[in-house]
Amino acid sequence: MPEDTLKKTVLSSLFWKYGEQLGVAAAQAVITVVLARLLLPEDYGIIALITVFIAIAQVFVVSGFNTALIQKKNADDTDFSSVFYLSLFTALICYGILFLASPFIADFYENEQITPVLRVLGINLFFGAVNSIQSAFISRNFKFKKLFFSSMGAVVVSGTVGIVMAALGCGVWALVGQQIGSQIAICCIMWVTVKWRPKLLFSFARVKGLFSFGWKLLVSALLDTGYREVKTLIIGKLFSPKMLGFYSQGKGYPNMIVGTLNSAIQTVMLPAYAKNQDSKETVKAIMRRALKTSAFLVFPAMAGLAAIAEPMVLVLLTDKWLMAVPFIQIFACIYALYPIHTVNLQALNGIGRSDMFLRLEVIKKILGVIVLCITIPMGIYAIALGGIVSGIISTFINSYPNKKLLNYSFFAQWRDLLPSLLLSGVMFGVVYLVTLTPLPAWLMLIIQIPLGIAVYFGLAKLFKVEALQYGLD
Repeated sequence: MPEDTLKKTVLSSLFWKYGEQLGVAAAQAVITVVLARLLLPEDYGIIALITVFIAIAQVFVVSGFNTALIQKKNADDTDFSSVFYLSLFTALICYGILFLASPFIADFYENEQITPVLRVLGINLFFGAVNSIQSAFISRNFKFKKLFFSSMGAVVVSGTVGIVMAALGCGVWALVGQQIGSQIAICCIMWVTVKWRPKLLFSFARVKGLFSFGWKLLVSALLDTGYREVKTLIIGKLFSPKMLGFYSQGKGYPNMIVGTLNSAIQTVMLPAYAKNQDSKETVKAIMRRALKTSAFLVFPAMAGLAAIAEPMVLVLLTDKWLMAVPFIQIFACIYALYPIHTVNLQALNGIGRSDMFLRLEVIKKILGVIVLCITIPMGIYAIALGGIVSGIISTFINSYPNKKLLNYSFFAQWRDLLPSLLLSGVMFGVVYLVTLTPLPAWLMLIIQIPLGIAVYFGLAKLFKVEALQYGLD
């Protein structure tokens, strides 16, 4: 693909992907605040615990096939239809296991609510199976405008369902209704807006070919999801649902922001990598652009969130959520590293090196388990802080293969990141100083947010940071 055409395609895709992510994030932020005011930390703790089992089952349902469909050069209807039917069958098996296991999980955590909630929420596996194939088709063909409408419609429907149920006193079931409503809405809207339909086609040979690439991603996703969620399982067992609720909510806000800023870029970049996988120089150029752009947006967002965490919680969620503040600040540091992780890993997927992807995941998870075992006796805050240690070391691990494969070393990457990191550090210092004043929390927020934006973008303009210049061109 010619460079000018590639740039136009990528920028158009980014526009719609960012529109989708920003629109969803804005609506979701409002919904989250309303629900947090109506519900209790314990309700979020129960959902966080159950989501672990749903997330692990979802890994098997997707099985790395959606990425394999995007990466394959000549994927056709036979490939897509075969994966579609296999994903639905896998969803059925996984749901059956969750249905039967739910009473034992409830007994282990000594909470009777887990059984019915897990059985109902598990229905999302079927909708997730359908949605993953539709999303792969959209990503492969750079039709991100379709995702904009499905995601926006879903957040409106699910948010309405959740808020109405919470206002009626449904408690944890309001969060269940919100999640199921979201998946159903996405499924229905994409079924109308996306032209692809499954055909009566199935090929074991095609599935086998895709699985030769996808199985490594399946194992990698299991390692990543299992490691990430095992902390939730441990906290749910050793601490109260209330503390798990604070932990979950503290993780949720950085995750929401990074999901908006970073994942939009990476979703678009994967098919861009795949379409240019035969040209290592082109892949490196795309990778550098993605890294600089992601960091330029994610670094200040996380620095700003950490700086305003306390007044934000007081104003938006009330003081019943004040214990979530340290978790917001810790996870802001963890998620700030995501551009480095995702850019390097997506580049490996794009050039077909899922074997290397798996190898890196095994190394990182061994490291993560060691850190987790050390921090568990120290308490819940130490468990969270351990994520920062693991994340920093993982930046070295994830970037190591690309020094050889794409001639883009760890130190070269950090040279590209340094301008955004330094500007974010200055912005954090300026914004955090306002927190030390005796001003009311609401007034702090009114001052801090525009001040942080002005400082960061003003300095970026002054020093002609490349990522800003690229966006303005």
